[in-house]
Amino acid sequence: MEYNLADLFESVVDVVPDREALVYIDHPGTGAERRLTYAQLDAAANRIGHHLLDAGLRPGEHLGLHLYNGIEYLQTVFGCLKARIVPVNVNYRYIEDELVYLYRDADLVALVFDAEFDDRVAASLPHCPKLRHLIRVGGDGDQSAAVPFTEAEAGGSPERGFPVRSGDDQFIIYTGGTTGMPKGVMWRQEDLFFSGLGGGAPTGEPVTKPQELAERVAAGGDGITFFPTPPLMHGTSTLTSFIGFNFGQRVVLHRKFVPEEVLRTIEKEKVTSISLVGDAMLRPLIDALNGPLKGTDCSSVFSVSSSGAVMSETVRRQFQELLPNIMLLNNYGSSESGFNGTATNDSGAGQSFRIRVNPRTQVVDPATHVPVAPGEVGRVAQCGHVPLGYYNDPAKTADTFFERDGERWVLLGDMATVDEEGVVNVLGRGSQCINTGGEKVYPEEVEQALKSHPDVYDALVAGVPDAKWGHHVAAVVQLREGAARPSLEDVQSFCRTRLAGYKIPRQLVITQSVRRSPSGKADYRWAREVAAASDVAPA
Repeated sequence: MEYNLADLFESVVDVVPDREALVYIDHPGTGAERRLTYAQLDAAANRIGHHLLDAGLRPGEHLGLHLYNGIEYLQTVFGCLKARIVPVNVNYRYIEDELVYLYRDADLVALVFDAEFDDRVAASLPHCPKLRHLIRVGGDGDQSAAVPFTEAEAGGSPERGFPVRSGDDQFIIYTGGTTGMPKGVMWRQEDLFFSGLGGGAPTGEPVTKPQELAERVAAGGDGITFFPTPPLMHGTSTLTSFIGFNFGQRVVLHRKFVPEEVLRTIEKEKVTSISLVGDAMLRPLIDALNGPLKGTDCSSVFSVSSSGAVMSETVRRQFQELLPNIMLLNNYGSSESGFNGTATNDSGAGQSFRIRVNPRTQVVDPATHVPVAPGEVGRVAQCGHVPLGYYNDPAKTADTFFERDGERWVLLGDMATVDEEGVVNVLGRGSQCINTGGEKVYPEEVEQALKSHPDVYDALVAGVPDAKWGHHVAAVVQLREGAARPSLEDVQSFCRTRLAGYKIPRQLVITQSVRRSPSGKADYRWAREVAAASDVAPA
């Protein structure tokens, strides 16, 4: 047995086969429920894995998951891993051109997709000659080339009987797309187990041998329920589910994020741990708890964690006024590094995003790769269990991965400093940094200030070309319902007590809603376009 995700899952199944593993509730929709034990989920994954091999897929080939959340998503991921087929996540909001790019860039030979995406898949197929096997989940469409998921499932054996697997088997996570086309991060499963899944114990000591994972599950109890609320196509949600399974605990899923239904499920299923993405998901939960779901019993919840976007200090405070006993965790990591650390409690309260990082994380000079001195700006980097690189992109791989002192490192996109205590102060993505009159402004810091304004519901900040300053800082703001429309001068006066003068927004654009990805991540390309198209002259 190796550090292979399918091997590890099967070892857990064998010690707790009758324990409930997965609960799926179809919201919005019928509200219908499905519940699978570990043995049932294992057999369901076996069926899909055998179907794929019977259909001619070979170990090492790539299968795309173009799906909303559901049992079929995780069932297919495990089926792929069992059969040594590489699962690839697909952003379901992509339109035809983006899908064609991803299908082709990832060399997909098979695709499992929801029937809602029939038209987009059909339009993409003529441009993707390698894509030879389709499986459709649900629907009565006329996509005759696709095998119904129920048929694929019924035709596959529920038994295991797969070839011997390896820790070198791959898992690809496609990331990005808000500032350019997505890129596929290639992980060895052993590396992903330790960097993305904490070695079987994200908050404790990692296992020292593969068999130890099942031994820990057998020695422990149940009673923990993980609830990843973002889409599974967002890597963090899939990895959160895997963490739950590695503990031999229960995972709850909704088809889509509906805050009122999330709270009902927390109360009904006695959810223990919730994962989400920043203010875009936490704020609607606050609104529901202040409104129609006031009084919902959330006493079972121990922690709410965010990755991919920061829970701002203002929104965290509002949530803890409602539920003071829940621990809020701003986790820091990426598709290229897994988990790097957790924000300090004072992060965001007049401070930058301050992270206590793991021992494998440093801030380095991006040119020399040497650690920077305290207070100097560099880029976050991590060594040890890091990805192999970007699929089909050797140039980007060479720019992002390097070797130092015999170890392999990944250079992340975030600019940061480190203080004398080793706390990393994350400034923001270098690609989003705004150069205005020679000064550098990181959007995240300005967004934190804007979100603390009582009338601001959400905000994104972008740089817009400016004849005098090169670029000026533009704020794209969504107001709270019923809030009076503030003037630019009002917003500037408010921010001036929280930000240096050169960081103050010079342009204010009020929008009906701030656009984010389905997982809650900022869409800075959209924000720049909206600000640039506005006819409001900058101050």
